[in-house]
Amino acid sequence: MTRLMTARAVPLEGQEARLKNLVTTLAGNVRTEAGNIRFEAYQEPETKAMVMIEEYRDDACFDAHLSAPHTQQFNAALAEIAVDGGSDVTDLTPVARETCALGDVRALDHIGLTVPDISAATQFFHDVFGAVTLYDVQPADAEPMQGADVEAQLGLSKGSKVLHMRLLRIGDGPCLELFQIDGPSQDAARLQDMGLTHLGLYVDDVDAVVQRFSAAGGRCLAGPHPLSGIEGADGNAGIYGYAPWGTLIELLTYPGGLDYPADAAATRWTPAPSTGGAK
Repeated sequence: MTRLMTARAVPLEGQEARLKNLVTTLAGNVRTEAGNIRFEAYQEPETKAMVMIEEYRDDACFDAHLSAPHTQQFNAALAEIAVDGGSDVTDLTPVARETCALGDVRALDHIGLTVPDISAATQFFHDVFGAVTLYDVQPADAEPMQGADVEAQLGLSKGSKVLHMRLLRIGDGPCLELFQIDGPSQDAARLQDMGLTHLGLYVDDVDAVVQRFSAAGGRCLAGPHPLSGIEGADGNAGIYGYAPWGTLIELLTYPGGLDYPADAAATRWTPAPSTGGAK
């Protein structure tokens, strides 16, 4: 079972900004720990207290977190700026989580997308959506991944070469893994074709994103158009468009909510609102 908890730290008078900065720095460090599942931080408007929601794979991972230098530095700083010299930690037991998969399955981790030029595609996703680059799985200056073993592992045609692989993240959702491959035959899938056909991104201002999409070299289809069926509430809309290299991308928004059927097994996952632009 995972280790889930809240930690609440109340700043001493005049230390509100420093506490917020310390928690922000801690969040970035904790999220890179191998055993961390999530780390979220919120601030109480009245008290300026920082409330952290933390989840670790197991007790051993939480113990490793406590021993990490960044955690020890944070706790040492709390001794100087927080009421009672630290934070109040409360263990939690999950009660009302939605169950949408088998017990050993979590959720979508990433979506793979092959593009003709990863640098150009990265720039497009950054300019239109604010995507950030996490890391290169296969650097562009490394020897290409090729040969019989690679072809068998990835299902590639004979003679294909993986030139570049990069992981991006766009907001609160699965990562986007970009591939640049030198292969015998490469075509973009249409919506009518079998297999993965498009990416769908939730946006708050469809018109603004459409403008950026077009300015970055994309081509939007007709719309925006109202959504239909149980998604058809006032204000809900969508539009499809092609990225410069041909990938179909849907922009959609449903602030009016969804009219779920009475027998719905769970609610639709919806990305959390953005807290700021890409850096």
